[in-house]
Amino acid sequence: MINSQSIIFFPLITAFIVTVIATPFSLFFIKKLGIVDDPKKHKHPAVIHKKPIPRAGSIPLFIGVLIASLIFLPVEKITIAIFTASFICLLIGILDDKFDLSPYLRFVINVIAAVIVILAGINVPFITNPFGGILFLNSLHVPFLGLIQLNFISYVIAIVWIVWVINMLNWSKGVDGQMPGIVAISAIVIGILSLRFPVLDQYSLMSATLSFIIAGASLGFLIFNFYPAKIFPGYGATAIYLLLAVASILSGAKLATAILVMGVPMTDGAFTILRRIGTGHSPFWHDKKHLHHLLLDLGFGQRRIALFYWVISAILGALSLVLSSKGKLFAIIMLVIIAGGAIFFLHFFLKRTNDKAGI
Repeated sequence: MINSQSIIFFPLITAFIVTVIATPFSLFFIKKLGIVDDPKKHKHPAVIHKKPIPRAGSIPLFIGVLIASLIFLPVEKITIAIFTASFICLLIGILDDKFDLSPYLRFVINVIAAVIVILAGINVPFITNPFGGILFLNSLHVPFLGLIQLNFISYVIAIVWIVWVINMLNWSKGVDGQMPGIVAISAIVIGILSLRFPVLDQYSLMSATLSFIIAGASLGFLIFNFYPAKIFPGYGATAIYLLLAVASILSGAKLATAILVMGVPMTDGAFTILRRIGTGHSPFWHDKKHLHHLLLDLGFGQRRIALFYWVISAILGALSLVLSSKGKLFAIIMLVIIAGGAIFFLHFFLKRTNDKAGI
């Protein structure tokens, strides 16, 4: 019998309250340290705000998650590893918020953090075949080459997944309130998924508890980040994205669910990488052409854009909980086609409009 209060309600509400309390205190010290995003000094092409706003909102976010986790999660090898990796992401993020570090350095740190996680034994041991059966990644081998073992693939996929989620969600904080809403919805869906197994093992319980903790902290931070934002999450929020990626793995490697609930940001992220490479730029190159920027150019306000992302994520999350593996595959394919097509059309439409206007 699942004790929903100890797994869902108490972890979520504890993280929420701690984050709500920690954010005003953090704001005081963040301002003292001068970790402020001043649009007159910060010449990032994606800057859309008009006045200085504190960054490093990752600090109260991390505090909320950490304190709730110390209360509700066991202190063992895996939790120590994931929070060590998360703390490293937090530190490099705070430094980036202050000094604007190289995106290549940040990416290397993302990979190092992911490696720390898998060294604790976290990997993607299997994936469900949508057409039937299970592919066990930790027992693959090449029969024609002396039965060479390929079990390392489960760890490689885990690293790629963690790094991808970190960067994809980092690109999804372009307008006020957008990111914490997406993260909260994604975490709740992953948490519910983790509780759907007939027999809950240690990892499923850990995934569920951590997911609801992340959701609570994100909702607490949302109060201060919704338009007009009093604080930005900053790059240090990658600490929370890493934990969400790990929770999705611990939930039973049901990555299709996570892909679907975060489908729009993921499609936008994939399109961004292809677009940058296709135009001869580095995938790490900053620009102002993400989907939320396109919607801003169409005249949408920041609140409407954030709500748009939340509603789509909630709908896709609900679908992911009722669809079969095959249904999820077709839903992901349709989402990529529709969302990718919409993004491509908006790029084409706005470019033609700007060319006619001489912009």
